[in-house]
Amino acid sequence: MTLRIPLARNLAIAVAATALAVPLVAAPAEAAHTPPRTGFETSNGAHWTGQPEEQSFLAAVDQGSDRVSVDRIGTTKQGRPLQLVRIGNQRAATTVLLICSQHGNEPSGREACLTTVRDLAYAGDRATRTFLSHTNVLVVPTANPDGRAANTRGNSDGVDINRDHIALQTAEARAMAAVIRDRKPEVIYDLHEYGATPPYYDKDLFVLWPRNLNATDRVHNESQTLAEQYVRPTAKDAGYSSGLYGIWTDPVTGDPIKQTAGDGQERILRNTSGIKHAVGLLIESRVDALTAAEKADPALNSRRRVDSQLVALDGLFRFTDERRGPIGAATAASRAAGYSDRGPVYLGGADNEPAEPVKILQDPPCGYRLSAAQFADVKDELALHGVTSRPDGDGAYVSLRQSARKLIPLLLDERATYHLTNGQPDTAC
Repeated sequence: MTLRIPLARNLAIAVAATALAVPLVAAPAEAAHTPPRTGFETSNGAHWTGQPEEQSFLAAVDQGSDRVSVDRIGTTKQGRPLQLVRIGNQRAATTVLLICSQHGNEPSGREACLTTVRDLAYAGDRATRTFLSHTNVLVVPTANPDGRAANTRGNSDGVDINRDHIALQTAEARAMAAVIRDRKPEVIYDLHEYGATPPYYDKDLFVLWPRNLNATDRVHNESQTLAEQYVRPTAKDAGYSSGLYGIWTDPVTGDPIKQTAGDGQERILRNTSGIKHAVGLLIESRVDALTAAEKADPALNSRRRVDSQLVALDGLFRFTDERRGPIGAATAASRAAGYSDRGPVYLGGADNEPAEPVKILQDPPCGYRLSAAQFADVKDELALHGVTSRPDGDGAYVSLRQSARKLIPLLLDERATYHLTNGQPDTAC
């Protein structure tokens, strides 16, 4: 069964699926601590949680539950902390990473992440405690604190950090890259919001997996399974409509009309996730109020947006719990595949758009040579991506025979759209 948990007075939000109920009940060792509430909850959805409220909330959760640790992983240009919350077993075989609200004007995912941190921290039921004993849940509650403070899509420099997961020029993207490199999550889940275009593009939730062709088939397939067999059915069961992100559909037949977004750009987090061996998913809740009730009551609109994100998280956690074996096998095989040094690397295309022949490295080079100046320019970014190199004269040599094999040409080949520098291909294998 699914339990409903009161957020604020008469507001109730679903936060757990079958076999993963998360009641707001403290475990015996934590019974003396009253679970804290977010600013969004205490206002009944009338306002989003402010940064000082978030800091107080996370500090209270950290102090009140021995399951939680909160670490600072970076600092924004305006001095706000980038934080990582860990709940569960740090040594577990399955690590799930939630990246919340990369776009500062899309706050519902952040609210869902904050309350999920609290609910997992204080859950007293056996199913949740068992889940956490087998799972390392990592959460970046606010991936773009400066943008959230200003209610802007980009960060304080106006940069869309969800387009910076290759170049890593922002503090926000660099912090996330370091977490992915060091924690090696099996699943990366990216929470966003979108603006509707009725009647062609107005579902409560949209989802999309890594479309980039460099994601291995097994990682791609597990990502699609997460979307189509877990998140979308869970949303449907809760009364929410869903669809594929970026695809307009005929309101009568449901047939696709045109694709407006959702390509294979390697610099977008859901695609970077697949290339970096993680099962990935983008989730988008609808911002717009389409009902008379929501138009009359903005708080009702906000609560629906957060509720739909929480329902989608139910699907994610059930997927994680039920498919640990396939997830682990797919991601481990993906990490190992680079050492075999075989197969093409794609500089373009997507799973629904074949790459042009000129964008396919059918016989990739053995590696790339970088001059001293080039290496000095990109060595920090390579390190953040987990790419290894060795000295080569005055410069460096980056071999493709490593776990990051399919990422390296995207960083160093001049034919790649978002490359960091023009490395010299070495074809003398």
